[in-house]
Amino acid sequence: MTTKTLDQHIETRPDIAGGKPRITGHRITVRDIVIWHERLGKSVDEIASDYGLTLADVHAALAYYFDHRADIDKDMADGQAFAESLRHATPSKLKHKLNAEKH
Repeated sequence: MTTKTLDQHIETRPDIAGGKPRITGHRITVRDIVIWHERLGKSVDEIASDYGLTLADVHAALAYYFDHRADIDKDMADGQAFAESLRHATPSKLKHKLNAEKH
C-alpha cells in the first residue's frame, strides 16, 4: 500500500483548469471545494461522496486554501467581478422580451 503525502493531493498544471490548484486526477479545483464547503455549507463528507473524492482530498484542498487564502479569495473576487461586468455588458434577452410584452 502506498501512502500519499498532503502535497500529492493537490496539483497545478497550466493546461488543466486554467492552471488553478486542483485535486490530483480531477478537474475539481481548490476553489470549487472552498465554495461548496465555506459558502454553501456542504460537509467534507458530502463533498467527498458527491464528487467521488476521498476525505483526504477534500481536507488537503481546504488545507491548501488556508495556506493560500489571500490568493484564492482574490481569484474568487476577480471571477465574481468579471461575471458582474459581463452581466452589465450583456443585456438579458428575456428581460427585454418581457419588457416589450408589457408595452
